[in-house]
Amino acid sequence: MVTVKMLKPYYIKEDDEYIRIVLAYQYFAVFINNKVYQFVPVEAKEIRINRKTQKVENIEAKFAFQKGKEIIYIPMAELVSLPDFLIQLHSIAEPYYVQEKKKTVEHDNEIAMIIDELEQRNIKRLIDKALDKWDEQSFRSLVKLL
Repeated sequence: MVTVKMLKPYYIKEDDEYIRIVLAYQYFAVFINNKVYQFVPVEAKEIRINRKTQKVENIEAKFAFQKGKEIIYIPMAELVSLPDFLIQLHSIAEPYYVQEKKKTVEHDNEIAMIIDELEQRNIKRLIDKALDKWDEQSFRSLVKLL
C-alpha cells in the first residue's frame, strides 16, 4: 500500500494554461509497505496541472522513489488515485488556479428585474411623448404594452 509522507514543491512555475510543480530530492516521500522511499528525479520531475480544470495533465508520467539501492516507479495515474496525494497537491496548487466568476441565480434574477423596470419606465416615457404630440395611435399601442 502506498501513502504520501511528504509532498513539497522544489519550486512552482505557472503560465496561462498550466501550473508546473517541480520536485526534487527530499521534497517528496512515500510510504510503501511501511518503508519510506524518497523521490529521485530519474524519470518525471514535475506535476503539470491545468489551471482552469484543476486536473493533473501529465497522467502518463512515472516517478521514481528510492530506498537504499532499491528504486520503485509509481505512475502518476496511481498517485492521483491516492486521496492524501490529491489533498496535498491541490493545497499547493490552489493559489494558482484560475478563479472563474460564478453567476448565481439571484444575480440573474436581479438583472432581469432591473431590465423589466427599465423597459416599463421607457414605455411610460414614450406614452408621455405620444400624449404631448397628441398621437392617439402610438398612445393606444404603448398602453397595451403595460
